[in-house]
Amino acid sequence: MAAIMFQGTGSDVGKSLLVAGFCRALVRRGYRVLPFKPQNMSNNAAVTADGGEIGRAQALQAIAARVEPHTDMNPVLLKPQADRTSQLVVHGQVRGKLGSGNFRSARGELLEAVLASYRRLQAQCDIVVVEGAGSPAEVNLRAGDIANMGFARATEVPVILVGDIDRGGVIAAIAGTKAVIDPADAAMIHGFLINKFRGDPALFEDGYRHIEQLTGWQGFGVIPWLSQASRLPSEDAVVLERRQGGPGENLLIACPILPRIANFDDLDPLKLEPGVDVVMVPPGQPIPAEAALIILPGSKATIADLQAVRDQGWDIDIRAHHRRGRPILGICGGYQMLGRRIDDPDGIEGPPGCVDGLGLLDVETRLTPVKTLERTSGTALGQAFSGYEMHVGVTSGPDCARPFAIMEAGRPDGASSKDGTVMGTYIHGLFASTGLRSAYLERLGHESALGDYQVSVNEALDQIAIQLEEHVDMDGLVQIAMA
Repeated sequence: MAAIMFQGTGSDVGKSLLVAGFCRALVRRGYRVLPFKPQNMSNNAAVTADGGEIGRAQALQAIAARVEPHTDMNPVLLKPQADRTSQLVVHGQVRGKLGSGNFRSARGELLEAVLASYRRLQAQCDIVVVEGAGSPAEVNLRAGDIANMGFARATEVPVILVGDIDRGGVIAAIAGTKAVIDPADAAMIHGFLINKFRGDPALFEDGYRHIEQLTGWQGFGVIPWLSQASRLPSEDAVVLERRQGGPGENLLIACPILPRIANFDDLDPLKLEPGVDVVMVPPGQPIPAEAALIILPGSKATIADLQAVRDQGWDIDIRAHHRRGRPILGICGGYQMLGRRIDDPDGIEGPPGCVDGLGLLDVETRLTPVKTLERTSGTALGQAFSGYEMHVGVTSGPDCARPFAIMEAGRPDGASSKDGTVMGTYIHGLFASTGLRSAYLERLGHESALGDYQVSVNEALDQIAIQLEEHVDMDGLVQIAMA
């Protein structure tokens, strides 16, 4: 019943990617491996075969382990809806909301759910590879912790601390973690990894030895910048700050960064297409007039994000784009925004009421308490596709008579305007299907050259695993996990 846990000196130090790479490396060695993250906070989620949802990173880690994603891999998922409120998902199903006032007490009560999932995974594999959240150095959050040392201590899982040298201060980050955490927590840490190194690793040899001397922890390697990570699905909105791009000679697709943007990994296959630039438009900047396509993405809070669209003046840009006869695609929450009205009689997203939509599709949406969570497949633009639905709300109206897709059971999905320039759909993951992506790009006058997106993802995971084998003491990490 072996296990190993990767914790970080902070958020976005590369834990998720390293767990995915470690899972693939172990699978290539012949081990049965399962990923696990006790608690995640992200609006990028995936639907599992058992009818629930987990963080996108754990779904990718399952792919790396060559297994089906399951809700036990991420038993607690927090999906931010407002600055101080998150939707609470336990074992894949919505269990209410958590606010800043009840976060600490509620979190501690979730430990049993976390341990139940972990034990089930243990019984099915040789090694469980665990990912922490944030950092154990956040000692103000230690009481009731289930994401880092609280879990490690409860299960006696050994920890490897990951530091990000690219952001600077990695020596202080690792040594500082040792200095501020409880000695019993520090005893759970068996070593460290230096991640995201650029250049000659020999230049860091003295720094590496300093960390070992300051902490008493063993170093297990210096990992280079893994460029293949750009070919993998995005985990959360942190990466959006570094994916803005700009207009050039390529086909330009623009997507505004909504405050509660969700499942924006829908765009990742387009991002990898040669000759295509996907520009994520940050607040304070207009949607480029050169855009061939505007995509309104998913949202965890459709009504609030629709107001943000108006506050940023993006609605003006979208209408100007529409007047130029250029296409607009709304996915999930973005689809709802394109309609004439959104009704929220039960106060799903806030106070009960209704708001006007952008009016570019002749449809109306009624938000409902029941959440749709299912994998699905169908046909759109004459091409077969597979994807998933993850939404609250029912949309109807005259433009639904021109559905975007026909699902496998003959059920229509989505809507299209009379002239076909505005389309909306509830289906996530559409562009991962080669035929549909090719057909949609062809409508924009561009020929697809990416090929099979899933093959590209698996090739990237294999290459990352090979690099980890080269730069990390994998034998030593396996020995720690098995001890």
